[in-house]
Amino acid sequence: MLKVEHLTKQYRNVVAVDDISFTLNKGDIVGLLGPNGAGKSTTIKTIVGLLRKTAGVITIDNYPNTSLEAKKRFTYVPEAPELYDMLTVWEHLQFIGYAYDVANFEEKAERLIERYDLWDKRDILSKELSKGMKQKVSICCALLPEPDLYLFDEPMIGLDPKSIRETKLIFKELSEQQKTVLVSTHLLDSIENLCQRVLVMKNGKIIVDMAMEEMKRELGNSENVSLEDLFLEVTKDE
Repeated sequence: MLKVEHLTKQYRNVVAVDDISFTLNKGDIVGLLGPNGAGKSTTIKTIVGLLRKTAGVITIDNYPNTSLEAKKRFTYVPEAPELYDMLTVWEHLQFIGYAYDVANFEEKAERLIERYDLWDKRDILSKELSKGMKQKVSICCALLPEPDLYLFDEPMIGLDPKSIRETKLIFKELSEQQKTVLVSTHLLDSIENLCQRVLVMKNGKIIVDMAMEEMKRELGNSENVSLEDLFLEVTKDE
């Protein structure tokens, strides 16, 4: 579903992403982890097409990532929600429904705003919403078109515990539907029992790409080792 080959992104003399390659298959839930400045957000933004790659090839369902056919197949939730100040919650979903020609979008939109406790906020302008509420709207808008690939950059930040649980349930549902999810986050406990595989970045490079269970076997010394323990082990300075 997503293939990244020898991706490099350079800003003048700074190499933010350094010749990385990975593949995501249908049904995968993959965590993209790394310390601040590792290149995670740059990687996702380059996949989405918000940043122009310096080198490499990115394909989504075998289409170039910046092509219209590719854009029909993925959705993106940025770390900081970007909404239209003068549109209401419902108008955002209506806009996405029309833009992506979503069949029966009203019914799907209603289910989403109910799941995220936004029903009583549906007629409120986005500029009046808290950051957490805006994040919920952003996630709902991303889920509405029901694409094949979902790219999330720190989706849990700002969400209340109920919404975090709902988002994790939705990730599992997407995987069961053979949808593909790539989620970048610092909240390791929120994805520990969710991701089947993790990619760990450091200094622009992927230093770990393996299944969660394999990672625990190779790097952990007990069955109770946490993802946080493993992350700190692989990203520590020698």
